[in-house]
Amino acid sequence: MRRLIPGLHSVQQDPEGNLDGLFLVRVESAAYRWHRQKSHLEIRFIIMEPVSSASRSFSGRLYCTDRALWKLNWFLRDFGYDTELLRRDQVDEKSLLNLRGVVRTSHTTLNGRSYQNLDAFAPAAEWEALPCSAIDPAEDPRDADGL
Repeated sequence: MRRLIPGLHSVQQDPEGNLDGLFLVRVESAAYRWHRQKSHLEIRFIIMEPVSSASRSFSGRLYCTDRALWKLNWFLRDFGYDTELLRRDQVDEKSLLNLRGVVRTSHTTLNGRSYQNLDAFAPAAEWEALPCSAIDPAEDPRDADGL
């Protein structure tokens, strides 16, 4: 049986799916994924602010290789992970749930695959102090050219 599915031949990326910028987020889920060369922590975030993106989710990876441990440590410290577990070099997936913080993301396409990069982190308490959190672009009454 054949089915006509309009637009199937032209696969296009959803521009709404690309989340670039600063977001106040909550950790919805976390899972350690073992790989011989690049084990990683896969984390799903729920956006809390800005309001225009609230309730959307995205996921990213934090690698557990020797060269990338600094970034995992940065994430854990800024999101308020249990310092005793961190001191013992332990990551408890259940302890990561509902941690809150700020994450800066960017979007990359490599070999036709789309990736969400986790570029930077900050504690949730710093959200109000960040310059881009003061104005939500969707609620800005000015024109797009800033006039």
